[in-house]
Amino acid sequence: MEEKNPTVEKAEENRGKVIVRTSIIGILTNVALAAFKAAVGILSHSIAVTLDAVNNLSDALSAVITIVGTKLAGKLPDKKHPLGHGRIEYLSAMLVSGIVLYAGITSAVESVKKIIHPEKPDYSILSLVIIAVAVVTKVVLGRYVKAQGEKVNSGSLVASGSDAMNDAILSASVLASALIFKLTGLSLEAWVGIVIAIFIIKAGIEMMTETLDDILGSRANKEVTDEIKKLMLSEPEVRGVYDLVLYNYGPDKNLASVHVELPDTMTSKEIDRLTRTLERKVFKETGVVVAAVGVYSYNTGSDEAARIQKDVRDRVLAHEWAVQLHGFYLEMETKEMSFDVVMSFDISPKEALKTLYEEIGGAYPDYDIQIAADVDISVTD
Repeated sequence: MEEKNPTVEKAEENRGKVIVRTSIIGILTNVALAAFKAAVGILSHSIAVTLDAVNNLSDALSAVITIVGTKLAGKLPDKKHPLGHGRIEYLSAMLVSGIVLYAGITSAVESVKKIIHPEKPDYSILSLVIIAVAVVTKVVLGRYVKAQGEKVNSGSLVASGSDAMNDAILSASVLASALIFKLTGLSLEAWVGIVIAIFIIKAGIEMMTETLDDILGSRANKEVTDEIKKLMLSEPEVRGVYDLVLYNYGPDKNLASVHVELPDTMTSKEIDRLTRTLERKVFKETGVVVAAVGVYSYNTGSDEAARIQKDVRDRVLAHEWAVQLHGFYLEMETKEMSFDVVMSFDISPKEALKTLYEEIGGAYPDYDIQIAADVDISVTD
């Protein structure tokens, strides 16, 4: 495994500082907005403004959790957690989504109560100005936080920035309902509160779903896997790159395992040199640590082996659920045949293997056949 160089450590340190600084700005801004809106909501008897204040307060609490999560995630590896603590960021994001969801549900309940037992608001010019300023402030804050999140690849900051932009829309709807009341006497307070609650609940569910994907493990980014395969295939000895799996241990902390297909004439010394070259190249260009490189050897100098391989490949790929065949090797003297088949999620591996053993075994009854079922983890060409 590659040692972490000073440049990488410095980048991680700067990332943490950006996240903390941005989160603190978000906390101070949201607390100030919450205080002003709460005062306006209480004085004007406006449920919509009060719920908007609660929403800002939940945003401030979310930012606090983001800071704590970032600090804990930045702890150095230890004996119990040798790969670091980066995944704590996902847990903090899950907590944030839970808070947002709770705020949305609470807002919905309070709005329904106000629909059943309505109370007319009483807006002043000052309260309208405060709401208008809050709208502009949320737009500026949202754009800033989201930009910083994208810059340092922080899912929590990106989510907070998007949430702030949604808050600006909600605050604008509160302002619109207040103006409608001032001009027509029609009170839409409670109904606007319902709309705010729906937006908050939707944001909470989306944040929770995205974080769950990170925790459970999702398909690797195609651009990253394609780049890794391209880098490895640039070495003349490598004929194929297969079974590429990325293991994520937090934002920008990825390990990988992979199989490369090499000629059966290479020595262990040559393979060792090549794999070290591949590891260094991938880490330098992508930041991914290649922790394990397995080897598939392919037959050289045998026309009969090439003919059998083509025949087996044609038979296997005739099935729609067979995505790819690789790692094929034939021992002519001992009559042994082995290969891997990447299968789609449309068929159970047990059923697929039963079919393949019957077909290939029937075509080559003299061979001892070993077929490995692979999962289509990364996008397969």
